[in-house]
Amino acid sequence: MSPENYDKLLDNIYANLPEKVTKTERFEMPRFEYFTEGNKTIVKNFKAVVDKIRRQPEFLSKHLSKELAVPVEIQGDRLILARKLTGDIVNKKLEEFVLKYVICKQCKRPDTHVQEMGHGLRQLVCESCGARMAIR
Repeated sequence: MSPENYDKLLDNIYANLPEKVTKTERFEMPRFEYFTEGNKTIVKNFKAVVDKIRRQPEFLSKHLSKELAVPVEIQGDRLILARKLTGDIVNKKLEEFVLKYVICKQCKRPDTHVQEMGHGLRQLVCESCGARMAIR
């Protein structure tokens, strides 16, 4: 095969390659669907979000209660926050929770779980890269 034919063949192959995928991440940050009812904010997809991030509902609800300084109550698939919240503060707090307690700090993947160490100590264990990090 002559060099000219080889170059033409390569050009033809490169021309037929598919466009590069712009987004390769399989994990999308979950978002709460919520509404206000009187002086309460109700998150209607709480169970779906908890399932997606693979954390205990009590762990997330306790975090939201502390961060938003509001009593919370889990009712079936919903979370009820005993305060009327405006803006997107609930989703901002969820994003902070995911970055702190779900995403691995080493490889940036969501394949983690929380391991109890005893005496109130916990660590985030990555199932992808094996990294371990103490969390509060």
